[in-house]
Amino acid sequence: MKTPKRIQPLISDGLVDEVLRQLMSGKEATVYVVRCGSEIRCAKVYKDAAKRSFKKAVNYQEGRKVRNSRRARAMEKGSKFGRKQQEETWQNAEVDALYKVSHAGVRVPQPYGCFDGVLLMELITDDEGQVAPRLNDVSMSEEQALEDHALMMQYIVMMLCVGIVHGDLSEFNVLVDDYGPVIIDMPQAVDAAANNHAESMLARDVNNMRGYYGLFAPQLLNTQYAKEIWELYENGELQPDTELTGLFEDDDEAADVDSVLDEIKAAFEEEQERLERIREAEE
Repeated sequence: MKTPKRIQPLISDGLVDEVLRQLMSGKEATVYVVRCGSEIRCAKVYKDAAKRSFKKAVNYQEGRKVRNSRRARAMEKGSKFGRKQQEETWQNAEVDALYKVSHAGVRVPQPYGCFDGVLLMELITDDEGQVAPRLNDVSMSEEQALEDHALMMQYIVMMLCVGIVHGDLSEFNVLVDDYGPVIIDMPQAVDAAANNHAESMLARDVNNMRGYYGLFAPQLLNTQYAKEIWELYENGELQPDTELTGLFEDDDEAADVDSVLDEIKAAFEEEQERLERIREAEE
C-alpha cells in the first residue's frame, strides 16, 4: 500500500521497512501493520488535536508533569509551540505508561519508541499469526469469563499500585490472544495521585469490565470491585497481590442534619455567652 506521509520519515531512518496494511482507524489514531526487518509490528499514527475526537481530553491531562519550565509556560499560554508540546506530552504519555505498567507485570503491547507522533509497538497476534481480536468480538464460557475478569481486576490493581489509571478501559481497548487479555490504548492514562478525576475514571474502567464479563457470568454484575480497590488504595493498603472480594459496604447511615444544626446553634450561643461575660468583666 501507499506509505502514509507520517510514516515516511521512519522508513527514511530505517526504523520501518514497509507498510503492509491499515489495521484500524479510531478516535485518536490510525494503526498500520508494518514490517521492521524480519519482524511484523504496528505503527500507531496519532491524529492531530483538531482531528481527534477524544472527549474531555483536559480531564486526562490534569496532573501530567512537564519538566521543562519553558514548555510548561507555553502549554499554559496555548501558543503554537505550546500546542506542539502538548501534543508531544499526550503522545509520550502512552509510551511512558506502557513501559511502566509492563514493568509492573501487566500485559500490554511492547513499545519500541515514539517518533514524531508515530508509536512503534508490538503487534498482538494469535499462535497462527493472525491479529488478536478485541474483547468485544470474543464470546466465552462462564468459567472463562470469571477467570479473565479476575485477571483484569489484578491488572487494574497492578496499574494503580504504580500510580496509573487507564482512564478509557473497555471491551474495545482489550485484545485477547491465546494467553488471555492484553490491555491497549493508553494515551489518556492518568496519574492516580495527581488527577482529581482518577477515582471516577477507575470506577468506570472497572465497571466497564464488570459489564462485559457479566454478559457471560451474570454473578459479576453484583460485585463492587471499584469501590473496594479505591478504598484500599486510599488507605495505603493496596498491593499488587491483594486478594479482592468484590464486596463493599457503603456507609448508609444518613447524617442527622437537625442534630448537627442544633450543635452548631448551641456552640454559637455558648460563644456569645462567653463574650458577654468577658465584656461584663471588663466593665
